[in-house]
Amino acid sequence: MQFSTLCIHGGYRPDWTGSVTAPLYTSATYAHPGVGRSTGYDYARVQNPTREQLEKVIGALEGGQEALAFSSGMAAIACLMELFKPGDHLVFSADLYGGTIRLFNSLSQKNGLTFTAVDDPTPENIARALQPNTRALYLETPSNPMMQVLDLAAISALARRHHLLTLVDNTFLTPYFQKPLPAGADIVIHSGTKYLGGHNDVLAGFLIPATPELEEKLRFIYKTTGSCLSPFDSWLILRGLKTLPLRMERHAASALTIARWLEKKPQVRKVFYPGLESSPGYALSQKQTTGFGGMLSFEVDTEARAKALLEKVKLICFAESLGGTETMITYPLLQTHADVPKEECLKKGINERLLRLSVGLEDVEDILADLQQALA
Repeated sequence: MQFSTLCIHGGYRPDWTGSVTAPLYTSATYAHPGVGRSTGYDYARVQNPTREQLEKVIGALEGGQEALAFSSGMAAIACLMELFKPGDHLVFSADLYGGTIRLFNSLSQKNGLTFTAVDDPTPENIARALQPNTRALYLETPSNPMMQVLDLAAISALARRHHLLTLVDNTFLTPYFQKPLPAGADIVIHSGTKYLGGHNDVLAGFLIPATPELEEKLRFIYKTTGSCLSPFDSWLILRGLKTLPLRMERHAASALTIARWLEKKPQVRKVFYPGLESSPGYALSQKQTTGFGGMLSFEVDTEARAKALLEKVKLICFAESLGGTETMITYPLLQTHADVPKEECLKKGINERLLRLSVGLEDVEDILADLQQALA
């Protein structure tokens, strides 16, 4: 079954009612037909028919085992960290979503894990950061918000040589444009709130393991901690997935147009978008992805202009999330990375002049017109 068909049908066949969409089952608990017998569902914290359908689809789209659907992206990452024990060490690409860094610094370290951030996460630099107690590599590609592109195949091969897990956040590109598991990753992470849902109306997160063994370990943690996605939110994500390919194509086409336009503006110092030929990640992106996505960042000439732009946009929403139908602009230093020490942000290029743009589905000319008046 091809990707677009899988997004719409997902292996679901109409039930006895003839319903062409997967039904919404809201029940929290299920009756047993007898002692030691079950319908396959007992308690919604463990599984629910609507969530199960969603997990099968997401797992198939990524080419892994069944996904695990969580109440948010951060809930998924928190569950993932429970695979490790006190004394374990993880290496991560330094340019990560600020909420992930906050989790590592405030909760994971408290629980006995240690971390090393690699600013330029080439396989060689990652290898130098390994320690005898290293257990996993945690990556984002493209990264948030500097749009670094990491070599998934080479880094995964490095991890296999050292018997490490490779954990990859694929939120920005989705499985439509990038599949980390075939490249060698062990677990894929998603904030389903973003492109998978696609409409800014649901919080969700996903883990997609590559093997049954990893799925079994994660499901034990999952049912124990109880951070599962609700049936209604599962149904919303299923609905959003039906248009994922169409949306991603439009997001990416408009983002490339806007990135090229921004490159020519005198008020803009630099544009960060893998689809630009001037991008350091352009060649690698062409090799390991089938598209460049709808996210870009850009640095304007002054802090005053950055703040003025945020107040002057009219069509574009000054908001923190991404991946929805609406175009949204974010000030990473004070929003997504507010809990990351400023010196760390500045080291990465997250400064007072940097803005991140999630390109929506509006007509690209309207988006450009809004940026034009806001930059003036």
